Amino acid sequence: MITARTQLTGLLGWPVGHSVSPAMHNAAAAALGLDWVYVPLPVRPEALPLALGGLAALGFRGVNVTVPHKAAVLSYLDAVYPVAEVIGAVNTIVVGDGRLTGFNTDWSGFLADLDDHGLALGGRECVVLGAGGSARAVVYALASVGARVTVLARRPEQAAQLVAELGTALPGATLTTGALAAAAEVVGGVYHPILVNTTPLGMAGANAEQSPWPAGAPLPADAFVYDLVYNPPLTPLLRQAQAAGCRVANGLGMLVNQAAEAFELWTNHKPDREVMRRAVSLE
Repeated sequence: MITARTQLTGLLGWPVGHSVSPAMHNAAAAALGLDWVYVPLPVRPEALPLALGGLAALGFRGVNVTVPHKAAVLSYLDAVYPVAEVIGAVNTIVVGDGRLTGFNTDWSGFLADLDDHGLALGGRECVVLGAGGSARAVVYALASVGARVTVLARRPEQAAQLVAELGTALPGATLTTGALAAAAEVVGGVYHPILVNTTPLGMAGANAEQSPWPAGAPLPADAFVYDLVYNPPLTPLLRQAQAAGCRVANGLGMLVNQAAEAFELWTNHKPDREVMRRAVSLE
């Protein structure tokens, strides 16, 4: 039962009705016996400053941030952790003493999932499809542990901007760019690559039957193919990869790991990640 003592957290985005985050966080709190609740908070872009200003007044302990607000919130926070500032996106806000502090747990959640899959990343050739907000977190994560990263985007200038900005923050990183149309050629020329889709192609809804990988183009069997999309669990890209004999993974593990880190920032309790995974599993 929700009472006046219940601690509040939630998800800021527009829209948020599709999100599985409330199920995941509420299951984690229930498993720990915590009097916490996580609620969806649909906030139109023009109302974002007002919504952020009201979090402390309403007694929220923190929120997650999703599209289209991850970059926009940076201008309204009292403090931002350096990694989130470099990535240019915040997905977690901690509210304390009337102050809003921004974090990014997407990049570390992604790395944690790759580790769960037993992938060695130092010196590994990685190809990232897309150059949006999710790509920034993925590229930062891979480059920060010594992977060699090529970013391919429909608009190559967007990939070039991403690489220029992250390259400044990670001066020792090996970062290159190219056009998304050249994906098959780039991946085909790499030994044992990791291919990561950060685009929405393949996501349930309007993009469900689309893939960022060209139809009929070969995928090397030694590739590991990771799709940040987790709904459906097996996207068109992952079906293509499985048919080529590749190891594959969807973004459910990243979703759980980034959420677990946010949960701990708010509550100072480590959640049971398996409880969180079961709460949102679509398989």
